[in-house]
Amino acid sequence: MTAELDTIEWNWAGNYSYGASEIHRPESVEDLQALVAAAPKIRALGSRHSFNPLADSEGVLVSLANLAPNITLDAENLTVSVSAGTTYGVLATELSKHGFALHNLASLPHISVAGAIATGTHGSGDGNGNLATSVVGMTFVDARGELVTVSRADTPDFAAYVVGLGAFGILTEVTLRIETNFTVAQHVYSALPWDTVLADLDTITSTAYSVSLFTDWSGDTVGQAWFKQRQGDGLTKNFPEELFGGRAATTERHPLPNVSAVNCTPQLGLAGNASDRLSHFRMDYLPSNGDEIQSEYLVPREHAVAAINAMRQLTSVITPLLLVAEIRTIAADDLWLSGNYGRDGIGLHFTWRLDQAAVEGVLPLIEEALAPFGARPHWGKVFTLDAATIAPLYPKFEEFKALVRQVDPQGKFGNEFLERVVFAD
Repeated sequence: MTAELDTIEWNWAGNYSYGASEIHRPESVEDLQALVAAAPKIRALGSRHSFNPLADSEGVLVSLANLAPNITLDAENLTVSVSAGTTYGVLATELSKHGFALHNLASLPHISVAGAIATGTHGSGDGNGNLATSVVGMTFVDARGELVTVSRADTPDFAAYVVGLGAFGILTEVTLRIETNFTVAQHVYSALPWDTVLADLDTITSTAYSVSLFTDWSGDTVGQAWFKQRQGDGLTKNFPEELFGGRAATTERHPLPNVSAVNCTPQLGLAGNASDRLSHFRMDYLPSNGDEIQSEYLVPREHAVAAINAMRQLTSVITPLLLVAEIRTIAADDLWLSGNYGRDGIGLHFTWRLDQAAVEGVLPLIEEALAPFGARPHWGKVFTLDAATIAPLYPKFEEFKALVRQVDPQGKFGNEFLERVVFAD
């Protein structure tokens, strides 16, 4: 087991420095168990792609980066078990070698399985649930240092544990549903008129397996539309030079204007493994050096057009701070603290310039504009809502809190952030 005492440990984006000075990197599950049992306060630090204090601890932090991936494939039952600290890119690549795939990936394949699941991170697609919806089993170290396994088949409250915010313990292994490998071709179009998009949003988002719209909310057109076409799925078969008023890109594009696409996944309709197309960015390149802040709000599908219009009306305050925004669709699920619990929805994602004070000044305006639509914040990104505002958005919120207190009565895995946004009465 290794521990480091660092004066400052920053998240990937560079907008948050962790308060815990001691970061342990155990090399075995047994070491992790001993560490958890002895620590008064402890939380897991994943790939550091959270933009708020969610992963922090007033005690010590633990990274699972030194634990081997231990990817175990069950081809007969179409599941895979994997060490929780493994990145999605490593897992998806290994599955592809054996003829299998995950149902979806987030825009970055560099994020850890445990961290993405715990926060409800997602990709896009009308029929695609977030990444946590593929979870069928989990093993974690509880406050006593003991291994606990929960499963969809055998645990009545399993749906509470999955998007668990790290509040139940330190995940060591996750079992996911998988499927036979499939190929995807990615097509990018620019300058779709907003009038067309808003008049026919359902048709646009159902055109491909996964669809993303990139915008800065200003002007009369959407900057780019990315259509990830699953081969043989019966959706649009041909992507012409013009689609929904937009023009097909003739060179590969980055979501940000005038930025090289070298770190983006292949486009121009070139089909390849799902593991190489479902993310926007390639595993073998870092998408950037950070230097950004992210926020996201999940809105019920029936309010999609109204919510988009509300954001366009705020362009004078949003656009000057924005690098790019992305609109994606996500299918409903039954996970208690998922942004899409009980409802199909859209994600309104904001990638901001690295100016924390200015972003925090704009977020209340966005949250106020989206409040009539029941917008839920992404747990791993920057928002200003507190527990009193968030609680009514989740039908199982109080049950979640009660279960956490039952599993971790001393609050070993809690922190100030969770107290403020979940457990405050």
